[in-house]
Amino acid sequence: MSYDGLVSRYLNRPLSRPAARALRRTPVTPNQVTAFTLLLAVAAGAMLAAGWNIAGGIAIQAVSVIDGVDGELARLKNAATRFGAIFDAVTDRYADAALIAGMTVYAARFEDWPRPEFVGMLALGASLIVSYSRARIEADLPHVARQGNLDRIFGLASRDVRSLLLAIGAVLGQCYLALALVAALAGLTIAWRLAYLRFSPAASAPPPR
Repeated sequence: MSYDGLVSRYLNRPLSRPAARALRRTPVTPNQVTAFTLLLAVAAGAMLAAGWNIAGGIAIQAVSVIDGVDGELARLKNAATRFGAIFDAVTDRYADAALIAGMTVYAARFEDWPRPEFVGMLALGASLIVSYSRARIEADLPHVARQGNLDRIFGLASRDVRSLLLAIGAVLGQCYLALALVAALAGLTIAWRLAYLRFSPAASAPPPR
């Protein structure tokens, strides 16, 4: 089940779709695009750790855009597989870790804020839990996920939005504040989902035996 946040819908997709169409008649596979996206994320994290915040910020947004190319390409080539979906999901988590680690190192080296490693840990943990909670809800309660209420109030922590916030923070040299904002928005999203599910009749039903 795919979900497009505001940034993906209005900024990333208009760029990723033409890119996928350009690759349609090439030997490039969706999984190769996925692997390239991960490598670019690692490179972006390294740039940030080295102090190249503007290049790193641009690379973060490039990762966000290219992250949509593999799925589009798989549909165009009729090459979508379950492995590809799992591979994409797993590499996305590693990419998140690389980007947030790079921003945390930048904040520790070049910014004057207390405990940047703690804020980076919060941002990474909350980001991973946002993604995990959506995947778990989609697997166990797909009809609830389709209603859209999980993101109606605090949907601003979807991965595309988080990436844009990190990219802007990096370009401005404010990685600490960007990490803190991502951690806060992700935390609110997690709290909203749990509160919504707590009072949802479907979620209150016992699990299948």
